[in-house]
Amino acid sequence: MKIEKKKTSSGLSVPDRVTIPYIEGDGVGAEITPTSQDIVDAAVKKAYGGRRSIEWKEVFAGEKSFERSGNWLPDETIEAFREYLVGIKGPLTTPVGEGVRSLNVALRQTLDLYVCLRPVRWFRGIESPVKEPWKVDMIIFRENTEDIYAGIEWQQGTPEAARFLQFLTGEMGVTRVRFPQTSSFGVKPVSAEGTERLVRAAIRHALAHGRTGVTLVHKGNIMKFTEGGFKRWGYALAEREFSRELAEGKIVVNDVIADAFLQNTLLTPEKYSVIATLNLNGDYISDQLAAMVGGIGIAPGANINYESGHAIFEATHGTAPDIAGKDIANPSSLILSSVMMLEYLGWNEAAALITRAMEQTFMRGEATGDLARFMPGGKTLGTRAFGKTITELI
Repeated sequence: MKIEKKKTSSGLSVPDRVTIPYIEGDGVGAEITPTSQDIVDAAVKKAYGGRRSIEWKEVFAGEKSFERSGNWLPDETIEAFREYLVGIKGPLTTPVGEGVRSLNVALRQTLDLYVCLRPVRWFRGIESPVKEPWKVDMIIFRENTEDIYAGIEWQQGTPEAARFLQFLTGEMGVTRVRFPQTSSFGVKPVSAEGTERLVRAAIRHALAHGRTGVTLVHKGNIMKFTEGGFKRWGYALAEREFSRELAEGKIVVNDVIADAFLQNTLLTPEKYSVIATLNLNGDYISDQLAAMVGGIGIAPGANINYESGHAIFEATHGTAPDIAGKDIANPSSLILSSVMMLEYLGWNEAAALITRAMEQTFMRGEATGDLARFMPGGKTLGTRAFGKTITELI
């Protein structure tokens, strides 16, 4: 059965028997996706005694899709995510420098999934390169449709780049392109509307989860009209729509320059709770914070449109073709993204079972090799064995 967006109030109408479309993913996707699904099924069964269940509906994208149909991202896949509202995906191949543009970006743009939601927290038992990883507990709201992800670029040496250069110099009076004839060009759109809906979602999340601080992270000291606009529009939105909450101290909105923020998160991470930022900043921030709590292998993520209700949860790492098929891939990112999905559905009891079982596994010094090698006396488990251990603890 399908999930529906409530017409009269915020939230979703979720049936007890729900269909979730999923993309298995390329590379290690064939290993981490079934492992994650088994864990989710076990948690849902344990939490609800059979009253609730998930029917997994496979849809195709990436290399597996191309091999089947010659299409990297079939229309049927996009329509399935559009129809069923909530889905999940493994990692997809993103060719570097040429070929098909990122499939992940295509899904986000097509469904207007304007929030890339990245929670970052430390699990007991995980070794970290920082002294006090337990102080890292942040939720990143990264804008997903503008900035560099708009994909507006012209390659050096092409007629399009030459025309754009002519426009810049001839019509706009730009004289600061240092090497004009050998430059590629990109456009960085940042809008008031895009900023407002992102900051609104971040503030609403903070209020709903008892987090009082929302920090706007930007580079507005240099990019005064794009990232500076993000700062100004974000503050204006907060003052216009959340004036009472601000006055009552239920929420505090501040801002910080992106490079200072990256330093501050290493020195005083406890000062930050909910982060609202643009796309490129969010990319850097998400990966640095993930490294502080154990690495990208345990970093979950989601792409969400809070107005339409559409959401795709995903593994945040790559396809890792060098280890595919060796039963050594870490499925934690996709497992924790599944936890986020369950929470989005309102199935918090099942989500909590998975989180608790994962932390128990880590505290026993058991993990896949990428994590176990840093644990004192750590025991390395294969992908399937790691999933089985979590399932048994559930």
